[in-house]
Amino acid sequence: MKKILLLLPILYFFSGCAELQQVVSQYPQIGTAIGNPDIAAGLKEALDNGITKQVSKLTATDGFFKNEAVKILLPQELQKVDKTLRSLGMSSLADEGLKVLNRAAENAVKEATPIFVGAVKNMSFNDAKTILLGGDNSATLYLQNSTTSALYGKFSPVVQSSLSKVGADKVWTSIISKYNAIPLVNKVNPDLKDYVTQQALKGVFKMVAVEEKDIRRNLSARTSDLLRRVFALQD
Repeated sequence: MKKILLLLPILYFFSGCAELQQVVSQYPQIGTAIGNPDIAAGLKEALDNGITKQVSKLTATDGFFKNEAVKILLPQELQKVDKTLRSLGMSSLADEGLKVLNRAAENAVKEATPIFVGAVKNMSFNDAKTILLGGDNSATLYLQNSTTSALYGKFSPVVQSSLSKVGADKVWTSIISKYNAIPLVNKVNPDLKDYVTQQALKGVFKMVAVEEKDIRRNLSARTSDLLRRVFALQD
């Protein structure tokens, strides 16, 4: 009788394990069922969402100018120009100079969005799982490090066109001419195309990172089965 009583807890324990195993078996085995290709596809979808949901905000009027996270400020070389113009009563011209740089970036990103979409579509992840299990912006950083050089080459002429389209080139020609005509100042000749291109690219990657972080931290942001399965691995 005592032996039977001693066996009952053991039998109950193994019965519980069997029930537990049955419950566990109903859930997908994330670690083994999802391979590198699926993880890479999930990362690409997250980056695509970043472009669709976040980068698109930059293309609106004031998308750069009124977004403090990405607003393009004057480079150091032009800060002295800005300060001098304001001291001479030309604050409105200085204000316009800053605004048109941001307008050029807004217009350029609008035209260049397909470039970023194509970059994500064609990129390959060397170790998708390592990136997935990295920081909140690991996929964005990988995109940035892998594509910035190529994107710059494609993006630069778009920025040049945008500078002309929004009249930034004329505004800054006027600003630089007025400044360089001031006696005793060191003349400036900034490369605005390069500067706006660099800043616009930084703004794009920063906004993509916003969406990636949201997907990593918020279950509700995982809007597809693939995103839910893949990012469950890093939870």
